[in-house]
Amino acid sequence: MSKPSYKPRLKTLNRRMLLRGASTCLALPWLEAMLPRTASAAESTKAVPRMGMFYFGTGMNMRQFYPEGYGQDAKMSRILKPLEKQRDQFTVLSGTSLSHGGGHDGAYPFATSIARGEKQTISPDQLAAEVQGKHTRFPSLQLSVKRGTGFGSQALATISWNRQGIPLAAENDPQTIFNHLFRPPNSQQLVKQSDEFRQRGSVLDAVLSDAKQLQTRLSQSDRQQLDQYFHSIREVETTLRREMDWSDRPKPSPNLDGFGDYEKAVAPEGNGKFVYDTYAKLMYDLIALAFQTDSTRVVSYVVRTELAGGVYPEFGVSKGYHELTHHGNDPKNLEELARVDAIYMQHWSHFLNRLASIREGEGTLLDNTLLGFSSGMGIGHSKDLLPTMISGGSGLGIRHQTHLQLKDNTPLSSLWQTMVERMGVNVDGEFQDSTGSIRELLA
Repeated sequence: MSKPSYKPRLKTLNRRMLLRGASTCLALPWLEAMLPRTASAAESTKAVPRMGMFYFGTGMNMRQFYPEGYGQDAKMSRILKPLEKQRDQFTVLSGTSLSHGGGHDGAYPFATSIARGEKQTISPDQLAAEVQGKHTRFPSLQLSVKRGTGFGSQALATISWNRQGIPLAAENDPQTIFNHLFRPPNSQQLVKQSDEFRQRGSVLDAVLSDAKQLQTRLSQSDRQQLDQYFHSIREVETTLRREMDWSDRPKPSPNLDGFGDYEKAVAPEGNGKFVYDTYAKLMYDLIALAFQTDSTRVVSYVVRTELAGGVYPEFGVSKGYHELTHHGNDPKNLEELARVDAIYMQHWSHFLNRLASIREGEGTLLDNTLLGFSSGMGIGHSKDLLPTMISGGSGLGIRHQTHLQLKDNTPLSSLWQTMVERMGVNVDGEFQDSTGSIRELLA
């Protein structure tokens, strides 16, 4: 009689379990053994959601952006041709608009629906970060082709805003971002970090104590101002606690086979030869690595700012992107504009391929990631006819159809509402100027 087959019962692995050896610690990647053994099948295969918001400044050549026809059989346009093989992974949305968009101030209302010059509010990516960020080393990442915020100028470098309406600074150097995500600190840096934690904690305690004593002597208006100040202090305290909590946990060490060289990466304003094609792929791959290692679940990225940037020597066109958008119906200008836009979509195709190549559970990383891009203007600097697309997320309940016609002037915020709800954010009541989530996208 043959012996019955026997499969040992494996103990569930902790997601933060470490491999230790030769004085080195490495965090484990995602493994099926990390799924809870007592969970139901539906629970154990539940996807971890990720989200990315992307801004393409100065619009696109909308005459060659939208697919011809609607539904999954729509014919790819000139600009979208690089995405032909991925048509089941995205949906172009016709009919989106920004009530305060148009012109070169469109980056300000892009994520919040609030015009430049008015008090901003929390952006959708930060709403998602409040829910999902508690599980990751970095609640969110702000990336851009330009470092900082650019606040006050038309060339805004960020689309992320905190609850106080303060813009969150973006980083544009691939090497700096890579080190931030994955490079472990050396012994000197650890000592310095410990000293900084102690000093920052002391300053926060002293400031908060003095502010509370002052509060009893202020008018109601001043107390409201002080409450906002307290809120800012609490944000800093939360960040400090997070940094201290994660400081003794090793950063992940991702497999970089097939990826670019981050040691030799050049930022747009850095020293060395800058090639945008290399840069774009490095930045998109960094997002994929950050998602894959669960370093963060939320990213915003200003791929192209307003006015400045957008055309590089290797693109082989005669004018800057902004100048091309003032095309005057010149066929050459329109042709070159479409050529540049198609190059940007080649990079987007690379990004989708990278995410789709990473297996996760019963699907891919792309299946578990929601990616939305658009701009602050359409052709002719209008506030409608926006180049809007949602990609990925089929594992999060998104049903793609290549090209979807929405009602005219559907607020762009309806896309953001659709995405944040899939991220587990409870939208209580009204959401910006949204008319509700886009039901046609939901499976």
